[in-house]
Amino acid sequence: MATALTRWEPFSDMAEMRGRLDQVMADLNPLGSHQFMPAMDVIRSNGNLIVKADLPGMTAKDVKIEIEDDVMTLHGKHSEEHEQKGSHFVRRERRWGTFSRSLPLPSGVDATKIEARTHDGVLEVTVPLPKSETHKPVTITPKAD
Repeated sequence: MATALTRWEPFSDMAEMRGRLDQVMADLNPLGSHQFMPAMDVIRSNGNLIVKADLPGMTAKDVKIEIEDDVMTLHGKHSEEHEQKGSHFVRRERRWGTFSRSLPLPSGVDATKIEARTHDGVLEVTVPLPKSETHKPVTITPKAD
């Protein structure tokens, strides 16, 4: 009797397990609130930090950006679309609920010069970096007792 080999895809198994764990955690939450964490990239370019966060389906009014003690916090809320009665999901992966992400900023950043915009479901925050002082190497010679 011939048998066929099946290729094991561990990452697909992990994605399924995460989906099941997310569902268990949602079921345990008595308030029914949902939280998600948007994917974020941080890029250093032309004297700026550029932060890009994926926020599909969200508008600029859904997002709030706060700077306090050299920490930038992005947070907001994405509302669930209203379901039509009689709809039965076969699979549901689209995220909704609240989110909050914090990112430490270099000291000396002028928060009044930070700019943000949204485009095609991506929030882009441009943080001008402070001018760094040039540091000269210093050699210290220990003294003998």
